[in-house]
Amino acid sequence: MATFISVPLKKSSEVDLVKPLSKFVTSTYPPGEEQTEYLRAVEELNKLRKSALGRPLDKHESSLEILLRYYDQLCAIESKFPFTELCLTFTWKDAFDKGSLFGGSVKLALASVGYEKTCVLFNVGALASQIASEQNLDNDEGLKTAAKFYQLASGAFAHIKDTVLSALNREPTMDISPETVGTLSQIMLSQAQEVFVLKATADKMKDAIVAKLANQAADYYGDAFKQCQYKESLPKEVLPVLAAKHCMMQATAELHQSALANQKKKFGEEIARLQHATELVKTAASRYDEYVNVKDLSDKISRALTAAKKDNDFIYHDRVPEVKDLEHIGKASLVKTTAIQTPLSQKFTDLFEKMVPMAVQQSVSAANSRKADTVNRLIGSMREATNLCNGVLASLNLPAALEDLSGDAVPQSILEKSRAVVQQGGLQSIEQLIKDLPELLQRNREILDESLKILNDEEATDNELRGKFNQRWNRTPSGDLYKPLRAEGNNFRSILDKAVQADQVVRERYTAHCEMITLLCKPENELSAAIPSANPAKTLQGSEVVNVLRAQLAQLDEVKREREVLEGEVKSVTFDMTAKFLTALAQDGAINEEALTTSELDTRYGSHTQRVQQNLRRQEELLSQIQVSHQEFSALKQSNSEANNREEVLKKLASAHDSYIEISSNIKEGTKFYNDLTEILLKFQNKCSDIVFARKTERDELLKELQQSIAREPSAPSFNVPSYQSNTPAPASGGPTPAPRTAFQPQAKPQPPARPPPPNITPQAASTSAPVSTPVAPSSTNPPPVAPPSQAQGPPYPTYQGYPGCYQMPVTYNPYAYGQFNMPYMPYQAQGQAGYPGAPPAQQPYPYPQQPPQQQPYYPQQ
Repeated sequence: MATFISVPLKKSSEVDLVKPLSKFVTSTYPPGEEQTEYLRAVEELNKLRKSALGRPLDKHESSLEILLRYYDQLCAIESKFPFTELCLTFTWKDAFDKGSLFGGSVKLALASVGYEKTCVLFNVGALASQIASEQNLDNDEGLKTAAKFYQLASGAFAHIKDTVLSALNREPTMDISPETVGTLSQIMLSQAQEVFVLKATADKMKDAIVAKLANQAADYYGDAFKQCQYKESLPKEVLPVLAAKHCMMQATAELHQSALANQKKKFGEEIARLQHATELVKTAASRYDEYVNVKDLSDKISRALTAAKKDNDFIYHDRVPEVKDLEHIGKASLVKTTAIQTPLSQKFTDLFEKMVPMAVQQSVSAANSRKADTVNRLIGSMREATNLCNGVLASLNLPAALEDLSGDAVPQSILEKSRAVVQQGGLQSIEQLIKDLPELLQRNREILDESLKILNDEEATDNELRGKFNQRWNRTPSGDLYKPLRAEGNNFRSILDKAVQADQVVRERYTAHCEMITLLCKPENELSAAIPSANPAKTLQGSEVVNVLRAQLAQLDEVKREREVLEGEVKSVTFDMTAKFLTALAQDGAINEEALTTSELDTRYGSHTQRVQQNLRRQEELLSQIQVSHQEFSALKQSNSEANNREEVLKKLASAHDSYIEISSNIKEGTKFYNDLTEILLKFQNKCSDIVFARKTERDELLKELQQSIAREPSAPSFNVPSYQSNTPAPASGGPTPAPRTAFQPQAKPQPPARPPPPNITPQAASTSAPVSTPVAPSSTNPPPVAPPSQAQGPPYPTYQGYPGCYQMPVTYNPYAYGQFNMPYMPYQAQGQAGYPGAPPAQQPYPYPQQPPQQQPYYPQQ
């Protein structure tokens, strides 16, 4: 009957999925069996893309199966990888190659997995249409297969129509625009209905049914014709084929309806319908015979009309009504677009089945952050209470005052504090750590500045090119694209500023206690000599007040030991929210992370919170009792200046020990903070470098396209040659100008006249004389117009320097060993070099802050 329309495949540029996806896997999951499995799955995914898009596909179901598997896999991993941060750019060409400088782009590159899914689904529809068009429609199996794949193609194009704008967030190429794919969906549905008409005819179904099916097919083709009548995105052959098919399906419907009229003995209606069918096939034959073959249908209608007229003229003499008075033929549709619901492939297996979606990963990270806040709050309150207790005891010179009843020897508690300071490195260790802080700070500032600099340089270049090319520079402005990165950079800068303030507070505290810490580091004999002597107070050794005070101090020590046990228990609590988040996502389609995490934290830490509060209340009661007992103890002691001086020095030594422990802990935590921040900033720098590199690649491709477009532009406006210079003979007078045969036929370009051979003149004859008899052209004849130059005129195209490389850190740094610390969720982390020297000691202090900001300085949490 007529040729069926099939859609060409889109072509894609090669993309390496292994490198960016492997980076994410290795930086997100610890080494082990799970990471190895995901890396192997990344390799399989890359091979699957090459099989689906990297080679010509046969028009066979096995090739379509590969496309369906790749599409299903894209849908499965879309929520599991942060594609917006991986800088993966997918480049696809227009399937119909209808782009131009002013009418759209032939090629589009986007860093969007939604764009990749859309283009792959377009190829699913295109290949399905090609497979359907290749079927043998002379047998039942071929008819069923063709109808199935036309409906699949219609569903694929309809799905793109509904989702393409939200998937791309920008203007698509012409082939995947909603208007174009909507038309393609209607065309495929029309052809599926036509296949059912052929099947009904082959199965010799009732004429009434075939007529309704054909009338519905004609209606579908009419709708498709209207949709693409004013579109230039589709090939020029589509419109005449649709018009021809509309006529042919109407003629088929009239043919079968005429047979029904004959059965009802309505012979006039039979002839009227066959005459109308004859007019329809004549229209198709006269206008569209280049695209369709209507001979079989025309002969069939002609034979039926001849027989009907003969019978009516000789036997029935029934009146032949007008076509407009005929009853309308009904419609019956047996087709519908195939709904696109993943998985489309029956053989699909998710390569990343065990990997949780990004929404769950982010919720787990947020839950871990809430857990860390809860732990820090509990431990911070206990450490604050310990510092308060130590401060109160140091101000009362306890327990040294009870140990110093002799008035001469160094109290045992002071000796223990002295030994503890010496074992931790004394004054020298603190000075070295303080000396290293500015260098660590400067290193972090340089990494951050370099990261933001490469963004600024690329944005400046983008703005310069945008000003040069105006609307032609149609990619996303760098300023809009870099807003999240700049916000992240500003956050890092704010964190560094707060860290500098914390460093200054630590230095001031060190300066204030430096003298007493130095004294604690001296040998026992020098320490004893530095402490003033006092008169003996041996009479107090058996006093009831002393015994009560010692008992209270012992109870206070027990409270402090209980807090240490509680701190260890709080740190050891572990739980994983992944299963609960997955269940919530599956049931509700969303995750209420805050509610789920808060409920779990109350369950896990509720009893610990109660025990901490009881411990703090017990300490408060004991401190009140100790202060009262100390007043009584002080009243019994002999008051003199020597005793007061000695007690004052002992207080300062006890306070110096507590300050040393706190300052040392703060500085070590500050050093760890800067080293951890270096790893995060290096990952941030890698992220900036990756996106700038991707932008540079995109910029180079766009510049190349613009260069080619500018070179194709004419350098001067076109003009018409005057009629008197044309060699085309005028049409003979007296006859009408013939009309073109059809509006859809391509017009052939006129060929220029043959060039005459050059005259055969010998060099000698040319040098002696010229022939006198040569006629001279009259002076009134105008010279022929000079053709415009073929090359584009304008200034040479500018070139631009590349971007500087990433900030190179010394090879001793290990920016990617991070993972065990309480840091913010970093969705994209890259690998780095060897480990940074100076690993933290086995007994790590709990991550900073140790106390709330109103009590102690702390380094800012990220």
